[in-house]
Amino acid sequence: MIEDNKMRLTFCGGVGEVTGANFLFENNDVKILVDCGLEQGTKYCAPKNRAPFPYIPAEVDFLFITHAHIDHTGRIPKLVKEGFRGKIYSTPETRKLAVIMLEDSMKLLEKEAIHEGLEPLYNADDVRQTFLLWETIPYHTKTDIGHGLEVFFKDAGHVLGSSMIEFTRNGKKIVFTGDLGNSPTPLLKDTEKIVDADYLVMESVYGDRNHETHEERANKLEDVIEDIVKRRGTLIIPVFSLEKTQVILYELNQLVENDRVPQVPVFLDSPLAIKITDIYREMSQNFNDKAKADLKRDNDLFAFPNFHITTTSEESKHILTYPNPKIILAGSGMSNGGRIVHHELNYLGDSHNTVLMIGYQSAGTLGRQIVDGVKDVKIFGEPVHIKARVEKIDGYSSHKDSEHLVQFVEDDAPVAKKVFVVMGETKSSLFLVQKLRDYLGVNAYHPKEGESVLLDF
Repeated sequence: MIEDNKMRLTFCGGVGEVTGANFLFENNDVKILVDCGLEQGTKYCAPKNRAPFPYIPAEVDFLFITHAHIDHTGRIPKLVKEGFRGKIYSTPETRKLAVIMLEDSMKLLEKEAIHEGLEPLYNADDVRQTFLLWETIPYHTKTDIGHGLEVFFKDAGHVLGSSMIEFTRNGKKIVFTGDLGNSPTPLLKDTEKIVDADYLVMESVYGDRNHETHEERANKLEDVIEDIVKRRGTLIIPVFSLEKTQVILYELNQLVENDRVPQVPVFLDSPLAIKITDIYREMSQNFNDKAKADLKRDNDLFAFPNFHITTTSEESKHILTYPNPKIILAGSGMSNGGRIVHHELNYLGDSHNTVLMIGYQSAGTLGRQIVDGVKDVKIFGEPVHIKARVEKIDGYSSHKDSEHLVQFVEDDAPVAKKVFVVMGETKSSLFLVQKLRDYLGVNAYHPKEGESVLLDF
């Protein structure tokens, strides 16, 4: 039994690693989950993703989703398949994006499971049932969910629709940050401030390092493009379909239309990224003021001369026949699947080419091997000796860096009783814990997976 003035928080996933976010917040009357994501970086059908949940899905009353990335949503249909029939809540934008994200994830999971001789994690019926349970709450709408609890969504500035989720009870407040945006961004509004939370459960992907400035990253992208043109090679950029693609397209648009780089062919070779970019176009009312002003001058922020979208596999294969120089954007962002792997097989062995990494690369992925300087890799079982140049720009991350994570907590430091640092590799989380203690004097803590704590709430 849990005392009436307390609630228990259990760290079921997303601890000691960047992906697989899953937190249980409960008392004797109600069980609430925040996020239910896939562990990424290895195979989708890895044992951890297939393992039973550390709680009974049918007993969970609510699932709140911070944003649509698969490492925060990818196991929801499995939760439903195993008996969850409670309510799912997110912002309207997150739900809209999650429809296509989970459908795409289901296909990848099914394909991999068949290859491994396993039963798929979930099927189309489970995905359909998921969205029958899924309702939306707009930003800044105080909502009573019963059991003495109110919920409130604030803008996290990470991707379209991303939210920090506040729960209030008995005058106490806990905030689950989800992923925090690298504000200011070209498209989205800044991360909102948290100033009155008793408890924070916060991410730490870049808790131990800082990014380049926005000006530095744009200049470096320009330099990489000019270099590939000079060497008459192919530039391949592994991209995450949600947010990273749209930011890169926006900045390419700026570079091309302001004559800062030559108009070489640019291919967006990702059906999922193409669909998500269309949703960004539809929901441009969510953009920040600068992006809205840009839209008045340019009615499409994501297209420019010599820009091509390739939806079919045949169109994707045809890219190989285009003469250099050219630029290819394709998923997945960690090179652990998708069309980018085919391009890496074709282009990594040529010293005229460049691969540009612009996102976080989880341990165990091909992307991580490339960034770490491994010269000999296997792609589809074929040995590849990497001769292509490898460039990396951290400034395109959609996550706050170490300095800005500290600044985020600083606003809440006078009232925060405890800050739980999660959603990062252990070394990153521990570095941030120490930094928060040293710089702000807050009670910061890095929990272990499966650990439970009782909170005055």
